[in-house]
Amino acid sequence: MGDNIKRIGVLTSGGDAPGMNAAVRAVVRTAVGQGIECVGIRRGWNGLINSDFVPLTGSSVSHIINKGGTLLYTARSEEFMEEAGRDKALNTCRLLGLDGIVAIGGDGTFRGALALSRQAAQRGMSLQVVGIPATIDNDIGCSYYTIGFDTACNTAIECIDKLRDTMQSHERCSVVEVMGRHAGYLALAVGIAVGATAVLIPERELDFERDIVDKIRRARLAGTTHYMVVVAEGCGSAVEIGDRIHQELGIDPRVTVLGHIQRGGSPSVQDRETASRMGYEAVMSLVEGDENCVISVQSGCTMRIEMEEALQMTKEFHMDRYRLLEALTNGGSKLK
Repeated sequence: MGDNIKRIGVLTSGGDAPGMNAAVRAVVRTAVGQGIECVGIRRGWNGLINSDFVPLTGSSVSHIINKGGTLLYTARSEEFMEEAGRDKALNTCRLLGLDGIVAIGGDGTFRGALALSRQAAQRGMSLQVVGIPATIDNDIGCSYYTIGFDTACNTAIECIDKLRDTMQSHERCSVVEVMGRHAGYLALAVGIAVGATAVLIPERELDFERDIVDKIRRARLAGTTHYMVVVAEGCGSAVEIGDRIHQELGIDPRVTVLGHIQRGGSPSVQDRETASRMGYEAVMSLVEGDENCVISVQSGCTMRIEMEEALQMTKEFHMDRYRLLEALTNGGSKLK
């Protein structure tokens, strides 16, 4: 199969993540080095449906490794979820002569890629797909790390450190909402790094008395007059949590929702380096004939996992990180 790869497409889909451009760069330059032409599909799967593409060369991806966002743009496509939409996408693949596609994004991106490859086979076409995990939530089950997570953490930390300065000056409580609708990796990593008073994550059912009230009381008894509560968006509204803190404790919290600022900014060293390794491995998997796989990071190394298997995998959330947070907060307390 690998000898038949002459031209591939690369796209970014779903939510953007810092480091996507570094991954695109690595895919293009690795492909060019292997004598493979590369086409950039713009606006995710919509680009295949609407023939929205641009030829990419080694020089066209110069000076993008340090840029946030994605030069190929990204979008979600409801039309692509239907068989008729994927048929339109396959028509574009046939027109462009694509032998494979590297899809950079999350689980939804990979499910779309696998569905497209299977539908191609039903239509008598050969189209191999490779997924590269990129999401700031770090919630891809098959990979220990996803592109964008480290940069998002650093962005949140920088913002919270500044908030802490003013909270300390006014002796106030700050409630900060970070991203993480279904996963608390971002909130917990940030909470540990900023020395938060409390962190709320989806993986642990909220007990308001235990998780917030008791921690703030302990902090006050230890002499602290300002408090930092970090909330993953999947745990509920930070505004509502702030109101409840006011009702229960009589203090006046200030609520900050960091929102999409966490998706922006120049990617960190870790995200640039990881994206580069994943992009290289994605192209080499096509060259070497590994069909329909996801590039995963396990124990610091990149590896290839068959896409259907990868989509069924789950990642255990290690509560030892939460125990660490508890141990370092106001002298420590037992995790119940």
